[in-house]
Parts: sequence; structure tokens; C-alpha cells
Amino acid sequence: MTDETKNTILDAKYARIISAISELHSIPMEKAADIFYNSETSRLIEEGVADLHCRSDRYLAEEIWREYQQSQP
Repeated sequence: MTDETKNTILDAKYARIISAISELHSIPMEKAADIFYNSETSRLIEEGVADLHCRSDRYLAEEIWREYQQSQP
């Protein structure tokens, strides 16, 4: 798989996760994107840690939401 193909697949995965965060928690897409891109989980997905990219979009959306909730005062 080329780097370009890998990036295209990951970009589509990110978009689906962001959409899931937005829909599951009734927040705007912009806020969902901000939550996603500032999460430790998104960094781990990008680095390929533990094959997180193989997990379902909904599962990852919920993990990122939990991470976000735990970071709030």
C-alpha cells in the first residue's frame, strides 16, 4: 500500500469518526473535529498503535469522547 493510499484511507476514517462524535453527542461537526484532532487517541490511530484503525468508527468515537470528558474540569 502506498503512503498516498494509506493517507486517503485514514482521512476517510477520521471523517467518519468525527461525524460519529457529532451525531452521538449532538455537537457541531467543527467541535467534534476539534475534539478528535486534539485527542491522544487520534495520535495513536495515526501512529498505527495497537491497530486502532481497525476498530469501528463508533467505538473510536466513544473512546475519544470519554477521553474528552475526562479532560474537562
